[in-house]
Parts: sequence; structure tokens; C-alpha cells
Amino acid sequence: MKDASRTLPRNSWLRAKALMTIMHYTSTLDDLRIKGQPPNIRLHKLKGDRKDMWSVTIDLPWCITFKYKNAEFSDVCIENYHKG
Repeated sequence: MKDASRTLPRNSWLRAKALMTIMHYTSTLDDLRIKGQPPNIRLHKLKGDRKDMWSVTIDLPWCITFKYKNAEFSDVCIENYHKG
């Protein structure tokens, strides 16, 4: 993983890398809710046409969105899905 992003500020990029590292070593979504994990990640399921996806907050408005099935994360993406 790169040490910088063209889009995210440095602090947001570092937090994103930390969250993705935690996700890499996590086997359940409940592990993301454990105390001691980065604060304010706001793990939540998305709605509407993205109801099969989850999101954790990097720094608003940026989030990591992903699918979770059979103890595996897939379709992981850093995005601002709130922009319209």
C-alpha cells in the first residue's frame, strides 16, 4: 500500500490504512466494534441499491465501503459516497 494519496489528506490516508489493516486481520464484523479499535468508525450497513454493502468512517465525508460475506471482505473501496 502506498504511503500517500492524491485525494485524501495525509491524516485521513493514515487512518484509512490503519482501518484496512484491522479489516485484514479481522474475521467478523463484531471485531470492528470491539473497544480499543479506532474511535468513531461508525460501522453501518448501507441502504437502497447498496444494501449489500457496509461502511466505516475514515474522516467525514470519506468512508471505506465493502461487502462482507462468509467472513471475507470484498469490493473494498475508499470513497465519498455521500456526494451527489
